[in-house]
Amino acid sequence: MRQELMSLPKGLAEEVARNLVMVANLLDEDPEQAYAYSRIALRLASRVAAVREAAGFASYATAKYSEALAEFRAARRMTGSVELWPVMADCERGMGRPERALAMAGEPEVNKLDKAGQVEMRLVAAGARKDMGQTDAAVVTLQSPELASNSVQPWTARLRYAYADALLDVGREAEAREWFAKALEADQGGQTDASDRLAELDGVEFTDAMVESEDSEDEVTEVTSAEESEESGAAEAAEKSEEAAEKPAEAEKPVQAEKSADADKAADDNS
Repeated sequence: MRQELMSLPKGLAEEVARNLVMVANLLDEDPEQAYAYSRIALRLASRVAAVREAAGFASYATAKYSEALAEFRAARRMTGSVELWPVMADCERGMGRPERALAMAGEPEVNKLDKAGQVEMRLVAAGARKDMGQTDAAVVTLQSPELASNSVQPWTARLRYAYADALLDVGREAEAREWFAKALEADQGGQTDASDRLAELDGVEFTDAMVESEDSEDEVTEVTSAEESEESGAAEAAEKSEEAAEKPAEAEKPVQAEKSADADKAADDNS
């Protein structure tokens, strides 16, 4: 990539490089932001193959498969390399054209791929079979010397995981569990969720302690609020009762005063 950028003026090359670095850094954690940086790099240097490839992967990560395929094709035309062939085929799958992806798996370009590329192509072909409802064929597609090998390669975990998933699709649960376990053994970088799939097959449920704690706090808050509401209501009722008790006493005073005045008047009249 550095070699390709040397074809640009120094200032421009540095600007493009900064954007490409941001694409690489954000691609997994924030693909939308990575996509935005890739568009800037593409606007600055669309004739650089590395830029087209980076733009392709950013589009692919955000499920913009049509854009991704166009960028990968452009990069391939510029370099003549076939290494993007599997991901191009997967773009066809993403666009709802699994039959095209399957056709690409049978093209001469596949024979020019390195071992990692050929395994990737096999994974894409198996996925295309599943897309087309050919689940048994997907199982057969993944059966290969790479799958049977005991050596752990960068692709081993993903290949075993895909095979376990395909076995599960055809109802071979016991075998699927075995291969999920094998995928977990090879998955040193956390590429798959094989441990979760194993737990699911074993009927194990995980509970989020933080969620439980929050729920408990909410329940305590609700109970406390209810108690405070009851206490408040009782206090108001007591106040009203006291007011009601005082009002009759106050109302009797004028009556008694009136009676006293009438008695005094009667005494005056008699006298």
